[in-house]
Order: sequence, then structure tokens, then C-alpha cells
Amino acid sequence: MSESFQVTFDAANPQRLGEFWAAVLGYVMQPPPEGFDSWDAFLDSVSWPADQRDAMYAIVDPEGTKPRLLFQKVPEGKTAKNRVHLDVNVGAGLPHDERKSAVRTRADEIVALGATELRTAEENGEYWIVMQDIDGNEFCVQ
Repeated sequence: MSESFQVTFDAANPQRLGEFWAAVLGYVMQPPPEGFDSWDAFLDSVSWPADQRDAMYAIVDPEGTKPRLLFQKVPEGKTAKNRVHLDVNVGAGLPHDERKSAVRTRADEIVALGATELRTAEENGEYWIVMQDIDGNEFCVQ
């Protein structure tokens, strides 16, 4: 039996980083629990302190099939290379030249969202671009 999972990011500003990744992946902000018209209404109901409401931000796949991403506020900044990273797959199933074009186009779109391109790589018929998100986390577009 497989287990469901979420991917959690440490962040200086969870909402800002969550909104970046929502734009990259086509995700949406996680809706508030059933019976609440907003997150503030829910947080009020559980007496969550107002000064801690920026501690987390979650985004979800609008189709409900892919993992939830959670962004949690931490005081320290990123200091080393990621041990785990996301690969954003945009060229799967395309012929090599079309795949390279699709990857390049999507990487340019992601740079416009605030990401930084680090380098391109091509090996064994694969092509990818290594990038950093707005908090410096590495990821690949392939």
C-alpha cells in the first residue's frame, strides 16, 4: 500500500513562496476547511494567535491528484544546497527538439515569476535547466 505525502518547504515568507510555486505548478491556495468562508474565520474558531497567521501557507493541485505543498516559516535562511528538489516536467513525451523548446519556454516564464536560472544540462538524450526559486531553493525544469 502506498502512502500519501506532502512536500514541505522552509520559508522566510510562506505565502510569497507558496504563491510563486502555485504559479509554476498551476496549483491553488488550499481552501479553508468546510464550513468556513476564509482561513481567518477558521483560525479565529481555533483561537490561532493573530501574530502567527503567517506561519504556514499551503497550495494544492486543483484536480486533487498531486501532492499538497506546505510552506512553513522558519527564522533562518537557506545555507546549503538542497538535499531534495522538485523537477518540473514540461517536456515529457515530446521529441527531443520540441522538448528542449518547451523546457526553454517554461524556464523563461518561471524566470519572469522571479526565479533564477543557474545552468542548462544535456546528458544521455535528456535536457534540463537548473534553477532557483525566489528563496534560493534549487529545482529543475525538464
